[in-house]
Amino acid sequence: MSWDEIRKEFETSKITLKALAEKHDVKIGTLKSRKSREGWSRDPTKKDATKKKKVATLEPVIESDDLTDKQKMFCLYYIKYFNATKAYQKAYECSYLSAKAEGYKTLAKPCVKKEIERLKAEQQHGLFLDAQAVLQKYIDIAFADITDFVDFGQREMPELDHNGEPMIDENGDEITYSYSFVNLKNNDEVDGTLITEVKKGKDGVSVKLADKMKALEFLSKYTDLLSENDKKRLQEEKLRMEISKLQNNEETSQESQVAKMLRKLAGDE
Repeated sequence: MSWDEIRKEFETSKITLKALAEKHDVKIGTLKSRKSREGWSRDPTKKDATKKKKVATLEPVIESDDLTDKQKMFCLYYIKYFNATKAYQKAYECSYLSAKAEGYKTLAKPCVKKEIERLKAEQQHGLFLDAQAVLQKYIDIAFADITDFVDFGQREMPELDHNGEPMIDENGDEITYSYSFVNLKNNDEVDGTLITEVKKGKDGVSVKLADKMKALEFLSKYTDLLSENDKKRLQEEKLRMEISKLQNNEETSQESQVAKMLRKLAGDE
């Protein structure tokens, strides 16, 4: 029996855990423990396929024949984010640190610069590019999610005896226990420009993000410049923040205040 083969079969097929356990003559509890402990995931290639699909739908279209495929993708992402580091990281699928070092070098290449200027002219339509870059940064801050920076959840681990071996119950299954975890993502996996402080104290490491409320207030003044999707996200985020504030205010009637807030967002007040 090879656990590597069992894992490969699980991740590349639709077989159930029960059927897999019966096929390889292993306990279902042991199989579940292995899956949880080693982080088995079904069809890990799906994520890459999704990325390629999204890339293929980017607009506008590159016209220059002097660029490599990666440079073309860099131009498209730069027009979307107006951030050389982020554009390079997405186009070249590299670490944040590598993108930070190479992004502006790529941006300075004459053929890349020329194509970006052409794309800017198409996209501008009377909007100053610096203003659009600022707008995008506020969008990034307002819609930042803690899961962009932290992994958390529950895992199962086997109970070990005094020899460090997994403990087995009377049915021959591994005895496991669940525990909660919180892990910070590595600096090459996150956009560091959205983090204002990282510190380590007696209670562990904490991460402070840029002020979401200020970003939401800013975007509320320029909703005509947002896409329909971003407008919807802005309303949802404002609603969530307002409800959070009401939940922390014991002196007000939450139900009536939420109703008032909903009317305000709907434009009835």
